[in-house]
Amino acid sequence: MNPSATISGRGAGAAPRVVNRFFEFSLLGMLAAGYFAVLGSGYLDWPTAVLTLLGLCVRGLVVAGVIAFEPPPRVVAALAIGYMGFFPLDYYYLSGTFLSATVHMVFFLAVLKMLTAKTPRDYSYLKAIAGLELIAAAILSSGFSFLVYLAIFMLFAIAALASGEVRRAAEAEVVVSRSGLRAFSRRLSVLSIRLFAGILLMTAALFLVLPRTAQAAFERFVPQRYRLTGFSNTVTLGEIGRIKQSSAPVMHVRSYQSEGFLPVKWRGTALSEFDGKRWFNPPGQEQTVAVEDGLVKVRTATEGASRGANVIYQVHLEPLIADTLFFAGTVETISIDVPFLRSSRGGGYHVPPRFGGRGLNYSAYGFLPNEWAEGRYTAQLPGFALRELLSLPPLDPRIPALARQMTQGAETVPEKARLLERRLRADYGYTLDLLAQPVDDPLAYFLFERKKGHCEYFASSMAVMLRTLGIPSRVVTGFQSGVYNPMTGWQVVRASDAHSWVEAWIEGRGWTTFDPTPFDPSGGGPSLLTRLSLLSDAVSQFWQDWVMSYDLGRQVALASRMQSVGRSLRLPDLEEFTAGLKRAAQASLRYALAVAVLLALAILGLVFGPVAVKRWRQRLHTRRLARGETERSDATMLYQQMLELLEKRGFQKPPWLTPAEFARVLRAPNMASLVAEATTAYNELRFGGRSEAAARMMHALELIRQL
Repeated sequence: MNPSATISGRGAGAAPRVVNRFFEFSLLGMLAAGYFAVLGSGYLDWPTAVLTLLGLCVRGLVVAGVIAFEPPPRVVAALAIGYMGFFPLDYYYLSGTFLSATVHMVFFLAVLKMLTAKTPRDYSYLKAIAGLELIAAAILSSGFSFLVYLAIFMLFAIAALASGEVRRAAEAEVVVSRSGLRAFSRRLSVLSIRLFAGILLMTAALFLVLPRTAQAAFERFVPQRYRLTGFSNTVTLGEIGRIKQSSAPVMHVRSYQSEGFLPVKWRGTALSEFDGKRWFNPPGQEQTVAVEDGLVKVRTATEGASRGANVIYQVHLEPLIADTLFFAGTVETISIDVPFLRSSRGGGYHVPPRFGGRGLNYSAYGFLPNEWAEGRYTAQLPGFALRELLSLPPLDPRIPALARQMTQGAETVPEKARLLERRLRADYGYTLDLLAQPVDDPLAYFLFERKKGHCEYFASSMAVMLRTLGIPSRVVTGFQSGVYNPMTGWQVVRASDAHSWVEAWIEGRGWTTFDPTPFDPSGGGPSLLTRLSLLSDAVSQFWQDWVMSYDLGRQVALASRMQSVGRSLRLPDLEEFTAGLKRAAQASLRYALAVAVLLALAILGLVFGPVAVKRWRQRLHTRRLARGETERSDATMLYQQMLELLEKRGFQKPPWLTPAEFARVLRAPNMASLVAEATTAYNELRFGGRSEAAARMMHALELIRQL
């Protein structure tokens, strides 16, 4: 035995260092999971993100013992009080929304607490802050990444709660440990993982049973999400280029006709006015279109046009662009669940932002027109539209001259348009590099100095030069085809597919599409990164379909699939099983009271039965001993009763100590003498067979109860 080993009562100990370190790292993991969950939602501004990440790193280094950092309490108090005054300023002038300002405050307080936490109350505050981070992420985020961070948070939360209980127990009473706590972290980590797996299985089962109902409530607290501009009624030169820097998915399309790729452009809206730096539609031209029974029938100048292939498809728009509808070719019928749409003169359709807060779903039927068929249109442009589509701001005189030079030799309008398209593709280069600083005349700078740019510069140049030649034209914004994902059957359109092109009015053909933008040399073939992005998109699509959109309809579909699988495996019919349950429930109504009483008794028996049986057996055993009927095995029973009494009073016997060693290391004098007397009687009864020792042992137990 270790001679220095002792047993002490409550309040005499402190948690071992390995327990404290495990607990603090687990708590830090909770905070980090909540932080990255909010960061993944895209709402956390970079100053808050950097400050919180720095606080997490510093606290991690402090817990690991790499550095020592303890800010002065007065400074911490001053910062906390100062932020209370800063919060209204953040709300009214910086963030603009209560939720964003609250998120900033939560993370600021989290950093302060992380750097100063010492007491159990501080650690409780940190747990609460981590929970608030996760709640904020649940409101702000709708992507699959939230599930990953939620799982990490749960794992660290289980570890923190378990190690926290060990920590509190260690501080309340010290138990002798000869082997130390070398495997503590490993054992508790394995336990946490097992508990996490069990919780995950139970919540997955509940998820299949319970549809989502809180989404509408959450949307009331979510501020307006950031949206990509440039697809409504205004686009500034350079804006599409900034959008193309991102690879975030903005739209998913699925064809109803056949699985496969639709090689089309997704048209948003056409812009007719140009002021030298931006394209826009004049205000007041939009019309409200009522949606009747979820359908809109579109009537445009395409009536009587030469029809190409019909297209029927379903579209899911992400919240980034969910206020503008995008179509392939010429749309004739729209199926959408909103009360009304707004249509612009350029053929675009928009929805109020409040309907697209969580994305937007719609279906469309139309056709791909044969734009080069002769006599496609007999209609003429109205005079006011012709003037609008030929209007120009003050231009650099070199631009009209360049237009005449590029179309030299062409006689007809189609020939001039084709020549302009070819020359722009051949004479200028494509780049996504943005201008280092704004220029006074971006179009002239592109055509005569830089001679490279992205799609909106090419489209703007062609549209303006067509107008200098007297050809009505407009710029169209939208997206390229995207990429087909065979894992989901959906076509993925990303922000990097953003595009703009030209529509020119040609007599007899109507609006005809031209795309003067050259091929992007950086867009290579399929790569490993592309395949990984498709896999990530498939996971996100599954998350949106079966988690974010999981409702009663999805539940019924899942139950139907399970029933079909059961029939194929010759399992009992689900409908017959359900009908049997209903019949049994109706029959049991007559005996409901009796069944309820029996069920309550059964529950009480399961909860209190083992304890009651144990006490009853102990009482019978005590009566037998009082009559002098003793056996050697009674010593073990009485000694176990003594250990239970001692444990209730804060004394615990380590399993590696013998009864005599345990009696010697107790510090409390009164308790130690009674334990020594009971131990002596225990040895006499168990190993000496002296029946009179039982009475002495019972008397010692009674005195221990009275202490």
